[in-house]
Amino acid sequence: MKEGVVSLNLRKQVDDCKPYIAGETEASVLKRYGLNKVVKLGSNENPFGPYKHAKKAMQESLEVVNRYPEDDYVELTATIAKINNLDVTNIALGSGAGNVIETVARLLLDEGDEVLIAKPTYRLYREVSILMGATIREIPVKSDFTYDLEAMEEDITDKTKLIWLCNPNNPTGVINDRKELESFIDRVGDDVWIVLDEAYADFIAGGQRPEIVELLKNKKLIVIRTFSKFYGMAGVRVGYLMAQAAVISAFDTITEPFCVNRTGLFAAKATLLADQEQADRIKNLILDERARMESALNEMGFTVIPSSSNFIFAKLPNELYSATICEQLMAKGVIIRECDAWGYPAYVRITIGKKEENDFLLNKLADVIEN
Repeated sequence: MKEGVVSLNLRKQVDDCKPYIAGETEASVLKRYGLNKVVKLGSNENPFGPYKHAKKAMQESLEVVNRYPEDDYVELTATIAKINNLDVTNIALGSGAGNVIETVARLLLDEGDEVLIAKPTYRLYREVSILMGATIREIPVKSDFTYDLEAMEEDITDKTKLIWLCNPNNPTGVINDRKELESFIDRVGDDVWIVLDEAYADFIAGGQRPEIVELLKNKKLIVIRTFSKFYGMAGVRVGYLMAQAAVISAFDTITEPFCVNRTGLFAAKATLLADQEQADRIKNLILDERARMESALNEMGFTVIPSSSNFIFAKLPNELYSATICEQLMAKGVIIRECDAWGYPAYVRITIGKKEENDFLLNKLADVIEN
């Protein structure tokens, strides 16, 4: 069959979107280079999860996966609401943060709306906004990689519908001052929708995380969270949003029915109720390893940007090119993320793994840089 003869007649904005570039997989690198070991530190996964009670709940879920989820949705929603001092009408679920982000874009954006995003930030915000026909305005981050919230506020026009914020930001791991961010939401959230993506917020140090529950009640604010990072369940795909009840009702109306699988629902509820002590212990371990890695990278000549997440954003020494370095590392069995796609060809993003994984990376990295 000859392809390309008949017009596909796709949505016109599809041609303006760019495909999401996922991190390399262990299987692909093993096969490509004929290796017997690969350390994957490129996708910001938590290598210690899922935790004890989540695993047990996953096993229990197998008895009912032949049925659509029913009470599981209600129970997980109620658990999330209670933990956040909200009503169940303020919570909706999605198949990971990515699914929630895409659905929020469909919920809020019309063709011709303006959207503000930081440069750099998570790429999906751009693509889902463009797909809905919105115009993107990128606001460069400051020299310390924090959001330039003053510039964002100054760039708001009568066409601005939505501002995407990621705190900590991806790929930098940087956060803005808690009070500064709260004040920005308080000022801007009367007229413009603000979507705050907190995928990595559980790694923020105590006292530095914004308090958003009260703001949710009166502002055009949506908060997105996920079980992928802190709770180590990236493959299970469970995310959620918090917002005013009317927003949640509309979200539930347009999203896919049963968009979270039963295994994910069982695991998410169990880990929230019973795995917090283990999760906090692992968090401290990850943060200790992050500090050790930052020190080691600094000694190797990297410029490390202070992180509040489970990954490090760092500039390579000696004007090295990240795509080249990452390719050389993959040949040696290590996956990290080059940052050329974000406009930072001299930077890499490194996920914090287990100690032995981090040591393996440091050894291979030293070999690559010295050569």
